[in-house]
Amino acid sequence: MSDKLMDFDEAVRRYDPVIGLEVHVELGTATKMFDAAPNVFGAQPNTMVTPTSVGLPGSLPVVNGKGVEYAIRIGLALGCQIAETCRFARKNYFYPDLCKDFQTSQSDEPIAYDGALPVELEDGTIFTVPIERAHMEEDAGKNVHVGGADGRIEGADHSLVDYNRAGVPLVEIVTRPIEGAGAQAPEVAATYVRTLRDIFRALGVSEARMERGNVRADVNVSLREGPDAPMGIRTETKNVNTFRGIDAVVRYEISRQAAILADGGTVQQETRHGQADGTTRAGRIKSDADDYRYFPEPDLVPLAPSREWWSRSVPVCPRCRPPSDAG
Repeated sequence: MSDKLMDFDEAVRRYDPVIGLEVHVELGTATKMFDAAPNVFGAQPNTMVTPTSVGLPGSLPVVNGKGVEYAIRIGLALGCQIAETCRFARKNYFYPDLCKDFQTSQSDEPIAYDGALPVELEDGTIFTVPIERAHMEEDAGKNVHVGGADGRIEGADHSLVDYNRAGVPLVEIVTRPIEGAGAQAPEVAATYVRTLRDIFRALGVSEARMERGNVRADVNVSLREGPDAPMGIRTETKNVNTFRGIDAVVRYEISRQAAILADGGTVQQETRHGQADGTTRAGRIKSDADDYRYFPEPDLVPLAPSREWWSRSVPVCPRCRPPSDAG
């Protein structure tokens, strides 16, 4: 059954959209984030792994120093403060492509925080996107669904898991709520991710090839009665990896949520999945941070990247703020 939609122009006249983005970029290091397995795209399934990649008992992680350097480069380019100390945490959840049953990530102590990125829209206006944090983590493996028409789980006969991507270094960049975009919210979201893609390439930290999933975005959308009203209930559409798709997801969710609210309904807080036709479909109920049971990673010591060390490794980038301004 298709969703009921309100005309987009009417929706943004009646409601104030608030968006947020969580952008993941795979780093172009030679090896993975916590082990020496090669970081290679397109190899035969399950050949680029070590015991640490797949979480075998007794295997221990070691932090990839180049991954830390790349994360700091990204943080500085986004005008972030660089943490004097930070640490890794275990984010606990079960999924077939995460065979350790937890993801090594960062929780309340990210490598970079409190940034902002100005982006230029088509009409020449500059919209500044506030950035809460950029943190390091590892990627999960990849589920391959076999037997369906388009590679999705719907209609598939069975699924396979390729762990080659498990442990690939990631930086996740999380915005604060992006307010005041109004009818330009879809464009702001897509332009922001496009600008990030260009920065990653300029810094040399990633090939940033969207079609390979090197850069992908989780797109949060909520509506409220007006700029002074409380925040609405948000949805999160996962793993959108085209600029057109990001624009379409924001536009669709605004129209869908507006129709629900206008009918007196309540928007369900949930994860959703973007479709090829620009629509979204319901996924699972959104987990809160408490559900992941974060706790400090006992096998990794805290990091203390000195300013003296990282200031020598920052390349010249037109979008980078000088190190003296970056904290």
